[in-house]
Amino acid sequence: MPRKKTQFRPCIDLHGGSVKQIVGGSLTDNGADENFVSDLPASFYANKFREDRLTGGHVIKLGAGNDEAARTALATWPNGLQIGGGINAENAKNWIAGGASHVIVTSWLFDEALQLDWSRARKLADVVSADRVVIDLSCRKQDDGWVVTMNRWQTMTHFLVTLENLALLAPLCSEFLIHAADVEGKSGGYDQELVELLSRFDDRPVTYAGGVSRFDEFKLIDEVSGGKIDVTVGSALDLFGGSGLAYEELVAWNHSE
Repeated sequence: MPRKKTQFRPCIDLHGGSVKQIVGGSLTDNGADENFVSDLPASFYANKFREDRLTGGHVIKLGAGNDEAARTALATWPNGLQIGGGINAENAKNWIAGGASHVIVTSWLFDEALQLDWSRARKLADVVSADRVVIDLSCRKQDDGWVVTMNRWQTMTHFLVTLENLALLAPLCSEFLIHAADVEGKSGGYDQELVELLSRFDDRPVTYAGGVSRFDEFKLIDEVSGGKIDVTVGSALDLFGGSGLAYEELVAWNHSE
């Protein structure tokens, strides 16, 4: 039986109702540093991913004004895309009913003291079932490790990305999405130490996002992780105006033996 192979996971990042690629750490209430702004609607990309049989991709709403675009994307590729951004126990069911295969949650899991609220994590798992939940642990490297961030990567929590913490959260979700916010959108290379850490986790599927800029980096993650870690590529992808990675090459990789 062939070993699992790293898969390319597509993304549709929405900001101000438009499909964009931004520098992750630059996002504030006043805007963001933009790498790419599409003239095409979110539904165009959702349809492309559907035609190319790409599953497990995510639609991320970066702030307000993105619900309509997100709904059209999910309706275009029902059960083929996950949805994140502003997800909580009150709205999760509606997003699942609207066509999302999974809901992605980060900020809502944390309380006012910036501690992870385990009761909220359990509640969300109860509302839509844990197998429809993806926990996004977007993080930034600090002296004590990778600290989970919230509120569009601007607020540092008191929760670290460690193998122990992933194991504790695993029963409450079906997979993890890990954004390396320090390198997100910069196309300057991925966080090798973080990928090596995540490669040692076996309890749930993990998708890594941040800085992957060339096909050899994508293949290196496959090699280092033994195919366990999937990869999302954004700003470096030619589909989003980048020059480092060809979308068609990644699609062919996904469907190759």
